[in-house]
Amino acid sequence: MKSLLPVFKKLFLVLFAASAMNVYAQQKADLIIYNGKIATMAKPDEFKQAIAMKNGLILATGSTQAILTTYKNTATKLVDAGGKTVIPGLNDSHMHAIREGLNFNMELRWDGVKTLKRAMAMLKEQVARTPPGAWVKVVGGWNEFQFAEKRQPTIDEINAAVPDKPVFITYLYGKAFLNKKGIEVLGYDKNTSYPGSVIELGKDGKPTGLLYAKETPMAIYRTLALTGTLTPEERINSSEHFYREINSFGITSVVDAAGGSQNYDADYQASLSLAKAGKLTVRTAYYLFAQQKGKELEDYEKWIGKTYPNKNDHLLMANGYNMEGAGENIVASAADFENFLEPRIVLSPDMETDLEPVIRLLVKNRWPFRLHATYGESIDRMLNVFEKVNKDTPFNGLRWFFDHAETITDSELARVKVLGGGVAVQFRMYFQGELYTKMYGQPKTQLPPIKKMLAMGIPVGMGTDAPRISTYNPWIAMDWLLTGKTIGGMQFWPKDQVLDKFTALQLYTSGSAWFSGEEKLKGKLVKGMYADMAILSDDYFTASPEKIKHITALMTVVNGKVVYASGKYAAQNPSIADVIPSWSPVKYYGGYQK
Repeated sequence: MKSLLPVFKKLFLVLFAASAMNVYAQQKADLIIYNGKIATMAKPDEFKQAIAMKNGLILATGSTQAILTTYKNTATKLVDAGGKTVIPGLNDSHMHAIREGLNFNMELRWDGVKTLKRAMAMLKEQVARTPPGAWVKVVGGWNEFQFAEKRQPTIDEINAAVPDKPVFITYLYGKAFLNKKGIEVLGYDKNTSYPGSVIELGKDGKPTGLLYAKETPMAIYRTLALTGTLTPEERINSSEHFYREINSFGITSVVDAAGGSQNYDADYQASLSLAKAGKLTVRTAYYLFAQQKGKELEDYEKWIGKTYPNKNDHLLMANGYNMEGAGENIVASAADFENFLEPRIVLSPDMETDLEPVIRLLVKNRWPFRLHATYGESIDRMLNVFEKVNKDTPFNGLRWFFDHAETITDSELARVKVLGGGVAVQFRMYFQGELYTKMYGQPKTQLPPIKKMLAMGIPVGMGTDAPRISTYNPWIAMDWLLTGKTIGGMQFWPKDQVLDKFTALQLYTSGSAWFSGEEKLKGKLVKGMYADMAILSDDYFTASPEKIKHITALMTVVNGKVVYASGKYAAQNPSIADVIPSWSPVKYYGGYQK
């Protein structure tokens, strides 16, 4: 037995050495970005030179020499950042990405267009290539204050520009333009009506082509639903191109707030197909939005039996495509419609009766939920329901939050804090500040009150609510956070209530991660977190707000893989199928007009 000990000892040392070498080999990086200004976002003003990643996770950050020496081998892909700033991937906590993916290739985007003259020229150009029977559509992302002319097009101008093909243009949530050909195609006449909306009639008793939301935007969005859809193949292609579009700004994650006419699970199949094919380039967490008035409880009972939160529908990247919970609409009577062209609506007296059983169901089954709420008056009533449910079935750490909350009060924030809720904020006032001010006067405080929320320790995440009101370009939203100015340059927030650069970026990274339950997984460039990041065209930390508005990504990395590249990195941009249909506005203009 003694004679065997040296043999066992030698074997042990060999196995130990082999194991150690294996562990060492496993630590060699798949990808290293070096020679950069890497903002870890772990704390203000913490910058590193290099970052190593493997299997979708961050291995380490440090000096270029230390990272290359420790983590590089012959198989490691190397990217020289050339001194450029690298940030954690941006995370939009409230975007309608899945729905927009189904429609992106059909839409002419006026996002970023500087003049009404150019916008109308784009419209005429697109009409010339759009085949008979197809609509030309502009759906959100613009307002008149971005144009040098500071006005909207008139319906007469639209009719003159496009007399022979149907055109539909939406303006925020409150107004839409339908040209004469569109009226003819849809068969709208003096008898056409939608509850809560107005189809304007002229002196001749015929529709003028102007549609207005009053209590609801039903006329606008029911009309939009009649303007055609893409084929299943085109929807997948459209979704792929939309995700690539938002990658181009450094977005690596979205929390999808669902929306009207976004049916589960039929309308989720295009994004799911991309996930299954390994082509989903944005981590997409989604909530389920009740679609049928009066049947909301039935919807959620069905969904609770069918799926559950934090279930990866297809695990191609960590938490790549997750159902997160309920909302942003939970019951129709709690739809706190924001339309600053009109006075605030008062929610139905049935709201509490409708909302309570659904909240009870969600809390009992530990489903996170989000609820669209614009006005403090509505939030007060919603909180009454939540507090009532909490007494019987404690929330006890269940993730829930309000979306928007522009006029939430201090006392309501305190109640949100007690219930452990958060607030997903957007920059809707960037597009609607002038309208709000005309209706209610210049605000004396920050709307929404982000700094108060943060001071109280309430989770806050930034998003756009794109694309039917706001643009999906996150750097425009960043300008809003840093200046408090509208798209037209009006100082909407008091100047002393704007955010500093670290806080603004934090809201768009780790702040938003809370809203999908991933705050410990992403939003910082530190060891063990997801390898999601972007190399920026300009240094966010030293650039002026005006310059920040024009930042784009030179390279975007999701799960440790390059999903978008431009400029000197363009050769590394992954291939993507051509845009279909061939007449798509995206093929000729792209999306955001840079």
